[in-house]
Amino acid sequence: MILNIPLAWLQLARQKVRFLVALAGIAFVVVLMFMQIGFQDALYASATQVHSNLQADLILISAQYKSLTSNQSFPRWRLYQALAVNNVESVSSVYLQFAKLKNPINGLKFPIYVIGFDPVKSIFQLPQIQKGLKLLQLPNIVFFDYASRPEFGPIAQKFSQGDNVSIEIFNYHTLVGYKVKVGGLFSLGPSFGVDGNLIVSSSTFLRIFQDRSAQNIDVGLINLKPNTNPQETLAKLSATLPKDVKVITRKEFIALEKSYWTLRTPIGFVFNLMVIMGFVVGVIVVYQILYSNISNHLPEYATLKAMGFKNKYLLNVVFKQALILATLGYIPGYLISIILYDVAKDATELPVIMSLDKAVLIFSFTIFMCLISGFLSTNKLRNVDPADIF
Repeated sequence: MILNIPLAWLQLARQKVRFLVALAGIAFVVVLMFMQIGFQDALYASATQVHSNLQADLILISAQYKSLTSNQSFPRWRLYQALAVNNVESVSSVYLQFAKLKNPINGLKFPIYVIGFDPVKSIFQLPQIQKGLKLLQLPNIVFFDYASRPEFGPIAQKFSQGDNVSIEIFNYHTLVGYKVKVGGLFSLGPSFGVDGNLIVSSSTFLRIFQDRSAQNIDVGLINLKPNTNPQETLAKLSATLPKDVKVITRKEFIALEKSYWTLRTPIGFVFNLMVIMGFVVGVIVVYQILYSNISNHLPEYATLKAMGFKNKYLLNVVFKQALILATLGYIPGYLISIILYDVAKDATELPVIMSLDKAVLIFSFTIFMCLISGFLSTNKLRNVDPADIF
């Protein structure tokens, strides 16, 4: 009959205050892991926004490429060489460089990322750019990222109200200002390395950055003919082109950027370390809760052992307690994290978004964390001898 008694629940719920404190501790750890994973995911999502919105089957980059925001240009001629390979339908050049945009209200200058391309056709999947190609072909017209950080001033608001908005962009190297007119808006959003974006034609880009040569590009986009095997063409291009460039798929292009932020930057290391530390802290917290509970009920466990119950039954009670704590501690942690995600998204302009993948991952971490703690806390229970207790 005793086998049907919910012993694990009754032991936890007997001391309600201690039980609630235990759940609060687990909920705190859950929130900590959610925030770390959320910011880490926002780092990757924001850093690859440009990559994800490019229209290309294959990407041509310098062999020295590290990340999109690090200038690693290569000769544009390499792109024309790629065009000579069978099944390559078209190619496009992309110019990338940081500039300083002058806030039209207070005159302060802030770094902004400038993306230039030949607007004969759109290289982006962004509908605003596709619709505004004719405008972008005009000289000194730029499209402004309305999801940029607010320090650039009310550029998007004034344009949306129908005002003519002119802005001044400064070349980082020459510090020479160049006035352009906002012709449209689009949305990419900031990242950990970029506060805002401008999209311009390649001719306007070269006017802003007069020290740049049109012959040196930063990224080459390769579009293939219909029904072409991308891997076969990639292999042909890799064999044909010189070793100062490399050809990759767009999926590999995104993975390369994520790898850079994960392995080569301090912030990627810090996020990974904080997730691990949060997990370890959670193991310690739950271990203390379960160990304290076992110590307080040691006479009861010894009595059950004296009655003939095996260690397997007693350990099962502890592991059930671990699962109860994990589940009930996860729920408030999840709800609090949803609120904090919205706060963080509004404060940072980063895509800190709750998703099913994150919810399942953190719940799995929480279960695993509590089971590890349960295993560690049962050492005393395995060795308990009824004769020592009584």
